[in-house]
Amino acid sequence: MPRRSLAREAAFQVLYKDDLNPPSAPAVDVAYLRERLDEDDLVEFATQLVAGVRNHREKIDASIGRVAENWSLDRMPPTDRNLLRLGVYELLHTDTPPKAAVNEAIELAKRFGGAQSGQFINGILDRLMHTDPNIDTAAEDTDEEDAAAEGTLPEAPTGSPQPVERPIRIKRKTETPGSD
Repeated sequence: MPRRSLAREAAFQVLYKDDLNPPSAPAVDVAYLRERLDEDDLVEFATQLVAGVRNHREKIDASIGRVAENWSLDRMPPTDRNLLRLGVYELLHTDTPPKAAVNEAIELAKRFGGAQSGQFINGILDRLMHTDPNIDTAAEDTDEEDAAAEGTLPEAPTGSPQPVERPIRIKRKTETPGSD
């Protein structure tokens, strides 16, 4: 598992704990993160994620509420609710590429959520990504569109290869009347 994915997982676990229990002192959370993560930069990243979600929770919850049709936060399973909070925080308040933030949330949902959690998280974050003017997806889309138009792939970065992270898009099969 990539290093920052481990930090996101640990941050999610702290947020999940907060949701079900009274929040603990920041020192307790940092101690937990240090126990789980073996590198200072990962502890710092996870700490920033937890602090960011806590500090922006009202705005994050409002953003989720705007795009979660027929779902209130109270009705969502705590796992999905906190993965959405983490994903929305990354989309709105960090320099993580939007598609990477969505994919990371989906992967955590597959590991910790229910059978449909990955699809649910993908749907909500994808809708937010395409409707919120504060999320800049233009740079990512332009690179892919240019490559597709030219029939080429973007040039690979030098150094060790990096995995390409893309959200899963679910299309429902539509039935045509009279066809069986």
